[in-house]
Amino acid sequence: MTNILLTDWDTPFGIAPFDQIGDADFAPAFDAALAEDMAEVRAIADNPEPPTFANTVEALEASGAALDQVLGVFYNLAGADSTDARQALQRDFSPRLAEHASDITANRALFDRIRAVWEARETLDLTDEQQRVLMLLHRRFVRAGAALDGDAAARMKEITARLATLGTEFTQNLLRDEADWAMSLAEEDLAGLPGFVVDAARAAGAERGADGPVVTLSRSLIVPFLQFSPRRDLRETAWRAWTARGANGGETDNRAITAEVLALRHERAQLLGYDSFADFKLETEMAGTPGAVRDLLMQVWEPARRQAEADAWVMRQMMQADGLNDDAQPWDWRYYAEKRRKQDHDLDEAELKPYLQLDRMIAAMFNCAERLFGITARPLDVPLYHPDARAWEILKDGQHLAVFIGDYFARGSKRSGAWCSAFRTQAKFPKTRTPIVVNVCNFAKPPAGQPALLSYDDARTLFHEFGHALHQMLSDVTYGMVSGTSVARDFVELPSQLYEHWLEVPEVLREFATHADTGEAMPPAMIDKVMQAANFDMGFQTVEYVASALVDLAFHDGTPPADPMARQSEVLSEIGLPQAITMRHATPHFAHVFAGDGYSAGYYSYMWSEVMDADAFAAFEEKGDAFDPDLAARLEEHVLSAGGSRDPAELYTAFRGRMPGVEALLKGRGLAA
Repeated sequence: MTNILLTDWDTPFGIAPFDQIGDADFAPAFDAALAEDMAEVRAIADNPEPPTFANTVEALEASGAALDQVLGVFYNLAGADSTDARQALQRDFSPRLAEHASDITANRALFDRIRAVWEARETLDLTDEQQRVLMLLHRRFVRAGAALDGDAAARMKEITARLATLGTEFTQNLLRDEADWAMSLAEEDLAGLPGFVVDAARAAGAERGADGPVVTLSRSLIVPFLQFSPRRDLRETAWRAWTARGANGGETDNRAITAEVLALRHERAQLLGYDSFADFKLETEMAGTPGAVRDLLMQVWEPARRQAEADAWVMRQMMQADGLNDDAQPWDWRYYAEKRRKQDHDLDEAELKPYLQLDRMIAAMFNCAERLFGITARPLDVPLYHPDARAWEILKDGQHLAVFIGDYFARGSKRSGAWCSAFRTQAKFPKTRTPIVVNVCNFAKPPAGQPALLSYDDARTLFHEFGHALHQMLSDVTYGMVSGTSVARDFVELPSQLYEHWLEVPEVLREFATHADTGEAMPPAMIDKVMQAANFDMGFQTVEYVASALVDLAFHDGTPPADPMARQSEVLSEIGLPQAITMRHATPHFAHVFAGDGYSAGYYSYMWSEVMDADAFAAFEEKGDAFDPDLAARLEEHVLSAGGSRDPAELYTAFRGRMPGVEALLKGRGLAA
């Protein structure tokens, strides 16, 4: 019987036939696809014809289609709807994939062919995109150790495989800690909580088979609990559990993993001739060097810390008024910040939230994309991997562009956070393929029959992830290697963070922020309050983020620490982190950095991109029209459709006419002097 994962799918737009795929299909499909890919690669390496762009670079680009199809399904499901079987498969697949990649880059005959094409590049009459693809491929092989010999090459292979195993263990430990913990609430513990928090706690209890409401470690539940619960003891219990993920001792403790990961990354960098992993990693990013990253972060750190310390002083006065003769603690900050927001801006999230219905915000998200880029969304009725997921066909100028899948609600089988990924990326070679993109979020699921309501932060997350999706769906390149979000890490967040700005356009809120019960539009006075409070608590938000970015940089810049937790404490002491604020992601649950290589030495990239996104949206503000068609067309041409086909600084300059400074970011965050 033919394995469904290895066939051509006769489904609408080639969407995976999820209703026909079982966990038992993955291992044999993986084995077959892995072997097929290796056979294709060896045929390229052993080709007796002289190396050319077509028979080497394009041949590699065309190889591995079956493996891409299998892994596109598997890894999306492993993150969004994990099972014990999928976790076991992931532990098996990850080191084997790492070994597979190492075998390819260690194939000297293959590398010699790539190098020959690279050295002859000026004589080959290549397009700009082909030149870029060749450069990236050659660089990728060199940075993976293709030029190493003997013991160094063997050690590089061992390091790569071990890092893959450790990243999987880190992720699965975190998922187990998040799934295992819950705090039961008695009826009296619900006092002071708005209805939407009570509903979410009851729904979480029902999902877990508990006798009553519970608080879990899902961000969509624990954050509003910390915002609204007047019970300081319960806030402390919840906060300590949330921040202890990955550091609870026993089998799921990630602290030893982080130390080993940092040591292996440093060894890898030194094998390749770099002083540190940060030097190695940042060489290919826009920032270029650890010094440039640190300069940016410190330009933002000082004004943010001053603002946070001023806010902490106000918070202490509020606590004294409540009879608490104590400094604010981390489990107090969100509670008193919420009280202060209501006091200073007359803005209560419990009153705001009914206007931010998930379905209406999805409609707003699509409407902004239609006004900017001429795309429309049409619901698709197709089998998906989970009942909560839904799909749309995305059209541009009436023609099929992509399939978009939204998977929005938190559940125990889904890892925390929010992300965008693709079941299939856009390309025109070796044949045209349109993207199938998924946004995964962790919003609180409402009780049956009730609309899902978002916090303002949730709504921003929705727009953020759809910005990534637009980058994938509007991609218009030839080669998959440079498609969509295949760009420098500190450029990839530009489209996502930029798209958040359209949520804050007053006319968007006027049209789509309608009350869940009455259907009435958000009152103009409330919209004004939302706009005025846009930078509320920005000292806290900036400090917790920059602290995490500085710790990440310190871990990777220089000799790796034997005790990462001690080094974390040293860095936070050196920069003067206010005692009532902690890192956004403490080391044992810093998945951005330790679940894989993506954001390692690169967590700063959100802020690097924010410098550009603040400046980019300022261009629309200067025009006096958030939907200016000429600017939108330039944004699509030079950023969203170009993928990684050109240098990111070149792309941004083509859109804006220049590179930005940090001033627009500080102004946008309300931190300018």
